[in-house]
Amino acid sequence: MLTTIAVDAMGGDNAPAIEVEGAIQAARDLRVRILLIGREEQIRAELARQGVPDPRKQRLHIEIVNATEVITMDDPVAQAVRRKRDSSIRVAARLVREGKAHGLVSAGNTGAVMATSVLMLGTLPSVDRPALAGIFPTLKGNGTVLLDVGANAECKPEHLQQFAIMGSVYSRSILGVRNPRVGLMSIGEEDIKGNDLTKETLHLMKEAPVNFIGNVEGRDIFTGDVDVIVSDGFTGNVILKTSEGLVEAIMGLLKTELGQTLLTQTGAILSRQAFRSVKKRLDYSEFGGAPLLGCKAITVICHGSSTPKAIRNAIRVAKEFVKEDLSARIESEISEMTLIQ
Repeated sequence: MLTTIAVDAMGGDNAPAIEVEGAIQAARDLRVRILLIGREEQIRAELARQGVPDPRKQRLHIEIVNATEVITMDDPVAQAVRRKRDSSIRVAARLVREGKAHGLVSAGNTGAVMATSVLMLGTLPSVDRPALAGIFPTLKGNGTVLLDVGANAECKPEHLQQFAIMGSVYSRSILGVRNPRVGLMSIGEEDIKGNDLTKETLHLMKEAPVNFIGNVEGRDIFTGDVDVIVSDGFTGNVILKTSEGLVEAIMGLLKTELGQTLLTQTGAILSRQAFRSVKKRLDYSEFGGAPLLGCKAITVICHGSSTPKAIRNAIRVAKEFVKEDLSARIESEISEMTLIQ
């Protein structure tokens, strides 16, 4: 039986073209069934434009589920989630809740996607707050999981302790890290450094069933010396957006400098190869999107400007999450810690 992923086809900046192309790639590569949710006429037209007017004839497990409304990036989150009951993201979440899909992927309004997921899917019994997990490239090639990157602007120490467990389970199961090293984001490695939240959290982290290595700093995200970093969502989102801007700036500078520098033919080829290699290592689309950990079913939230490759990989992440039964693992480890305490 194929894993079924509901894809919000109307959420991204260039919807539904990007979502449809990413879904086609995933259906071809990943042995997964995809439900494209949105305005049926637009989705059918886009499938035809991309050479797949009838997915069944190409043995692609792609189906369309009509949804007449769209929550835009400019919509007030609370009102839109409540009033637009036939929005593509709400219909996708309803399909998951009804057991017709195992998880969902959306590049839509992040706040609306998170609110809809929590409202429609519910949180795990032992989880106080779901957290959004971002994955950052490192010098050693592995990915560092940072959470929360935007779901909870304000947190209590108990929330960060749960984030550590959720991130550790994710790193172990999806990224293949045997015993993830977990750090607490602060302004210094010493225990006395940080604000009230980090100082109070530090004591709880030492009691958590994770491989806690102590406080870490912003520069540690990219070294590969820590696998999971926990933070409140305000700080995590600032880190995420700053990192995205920095990567764009660096790649733009490199491209400009390479274009202006006179090189021999051999040197030019090597420089272009190095540039492509660096670009691939820093490419967010390799990781697909940010999973919302702590809900009863998986939601993967992508950039509004996601590429087809990012959508394809977000579907891959959702499939792996379902295959590894991560929700059950997270619930088991957090509830076990609660019983011990």
